Amino acid sequence: MSNTEEATVNPDGTTTFASDENGDAGDVPPSGDDAEFEAGSEGVPGDAEKGTDPAIFLFLGFLLIAAIWFFFFYKRRKDQADSEAFFSNLDGEKFNLKLPAAVEEYYEVKAKAEEAGWEPGQTAGKDAANASGPHRMLAQALMKRCIADIPLVQHIQKESNGMNKLYSHSMCSVSQWKAYQAAEQMVSTEVDEVRAEADEVEPGWSQVCDNYSQHVD
Repeated sequence: MSNTEEATVNPDGTTTFASDENGDAGDVPPSGDDAEFEAGSEGVPGDAEKGTDPAIFLFLGFLLIAAIWFFFFYKRRKDQADSEAFFSNLDGEKFNLKLPAAVEEYYEVKAKAEEAGWEPGQTAGKDAANASGPHRMLAQALMKRCIADIPLVQHIQKESNGMNKLYSHSMCSVSQWKAYQAAEQMVSTEVDEVRAEADEVEPGWSQVCDNYSQHVD
């Protein structure tokens, strides 16, 4: 909009405006976008113009990474400690195996059979006397010994894979490993002896023992 000003016509024909006489056209207030921009600039604080310091984000990110690393480090150490405590508390009697009483009983029966005239490799006769003689008693004692050995063989079979894995990863003590080896050797020797005795009682009987002895060979 234009401002209406008072004009004066001079005698010489010129025209003079009131603003010219005052020597000051006066302050013209801003209008439109200029006025809005000035008003908006006055209300913006200095911090908002600068923004958030990037160093704060870097520090927070560092703290987050450090917390995650500490969590996994602590968890792994705790799991390792629990594992070591578990294996250190394993039952020390687990591999303290003993041969069954049937082993000693067999050798007692064998001694009596030899006193009665039985010889290794001698087969049983078909007559009634031999059916209840020393050969039959010895065969029964050997079968009883085989049956009594089965739990030992099954125990070693069950523990074999686990103990070998633990030893290969250094997760069992030397004493535990030696105890397992001693038990395994004892059972293996017992199986071999049963095989040999079986062939003495009746040639070919050793094959009957293979069903359980193959797991500890």
